[in-house]
Amino acid sequence: MGQPCAYGAGLYSCCSFSPSFLRPTRKATSMLPIPLFGHSRWNASIFPKCTVIAKANNGAFSSNGVSDRQKALEAAMNDINSFFGKGSVTRLGSAGGALVETFPSGCLTLDFALGGGLPKGRVVEIYGPESSGKTTIALHAIAEVQKLGGNAMLVDAEHAFDPCYSKALGVDIESLIVCQPDSGEMALEAADRMCRSGAVDLICIDSVSALTPRAEIEGEIGMQQIGLQARLMSQALRKMSGNAAKAGCTLIFLNQIRYKIGVFYGNPEVTSGGIALKFFASLRLEIRSTGKIKSPKGDEDIGIKARVRVQKSKVSRPYRQAEFDIIFGEGVNRLGCILDCSEMLNIVSKKGSWYNYGDVRLGQGREKALQYLRETPAVCDEIEKVVRAQMSEELSIGKDVSYGISSFSPNESELYIAEDNSSGESV
Repeated sequence: MGQPCAYGAGLYSCCSFSPSFLRPTRKATSMLPIPLFGHSRWNASIFPKCTVIAKANNGAFSSNGVSDRQKALEAAMNDINSFFGKGSVTRLGSAGGALVETFPSGCLTLDFALGGGLPKGRVVEIYGPESSGKTTIALHAIAEVQKLGGNAMLVDAEHAFDPCYSKALGVDIESLIVCQPDSGEMALEAADRMCRSGAVDLICIDSVSALTPRAEIEGEIGMQQIGLQARLMSQALRKMSGNAAKAGCTLIFLNQIRYKIGVFYGNPEVTSGGIALKFFASLRLEIRSTGKIKSPKGDEDIGIKARVRVQKSKVSRPYRQAEFDIIFGEGVNRLGCILDCSEMLNIVSKKGSWYNYGDVRLGQGREKALQYLRETPAVCDEIEKVVRAQMSEELSIGKDVSYGISSFSPNESELYIAEDNSSGESV
């Protein structure tokens, strides 16, 4: 009858096989139709001939069968690693677990909504209307990477980089790597080579809509070039996603919004560059402006109120949102993020219109409290340390608290129609 099969029992008749192909010893009514592996390295010294038998004892395996399976499993893993290279297959526990490393995004409320920050080695897409803060979020992420001692690259496909604004946001423009490509192929190839070097921690491509294929540049205006940009992005992402994961380099793609023609029901908005980026992205952030920020006199606009929705996340809980202020010429309002998070975590209490930090009275109203934090940096730094410590604790135990960061249902409002639905119907 032979020994039990080391690969698990199936509902097959008894047959003996060599590693490269099945070789039945007697006529069977049902046999495995294809070889296990066809390579010559899978020889009989590694995988001895075995007999497939039916499961018994309600699917339980005997101790001898389990040990044989483990020996065969280890032999298979060793052979794959020797042929394709060490580490080709490994147990997840020995590889350091499934934890995804993150780095700060530059916005405290957004970090909490993302479960700690932006993921390393993943593809991130940030999209939204014009003047909603996409480039500002990307520049803040670049500044945070540089503060941690990393290298960052900006692919300025729109040719609209502002060094003065970037410096005001904390970007070290002297060490920032900037590429202003002539075509989409040049932009993606340069980004891929920098990613494969392993020396760059963050690559930001601004934006996908400006990645013009070379054939479109060389052609005349008005010529139809159907699907060129979508094929370009699909091919590039197939190469870059794996290289980014191996190098631990985060790829941030900024994208614009277009409108589908003839959509009367549902959301007509769609991002440019095809749908490949939606699938390859581990994190998709939708950013929109929700209002203007007036000056103290009320005679001019000094900023915008922004809201970021996590439309897709493979590394944290999706469908959360964060709100923060963006001040023109300064970027994300750091003090506003600290005050909102401290109130959310009950570090700063609000009684009526007064904000209190322990026995310290910060001020009446949000603007007065922000002015107090601006004038007393020591208190502001102390509150920030407490907020970050408590945020780490809240995230470690998975507790869901919301204030300025909240979960929402796509059915909650017509504004929350999922734009991923290509059929034009609301979710």
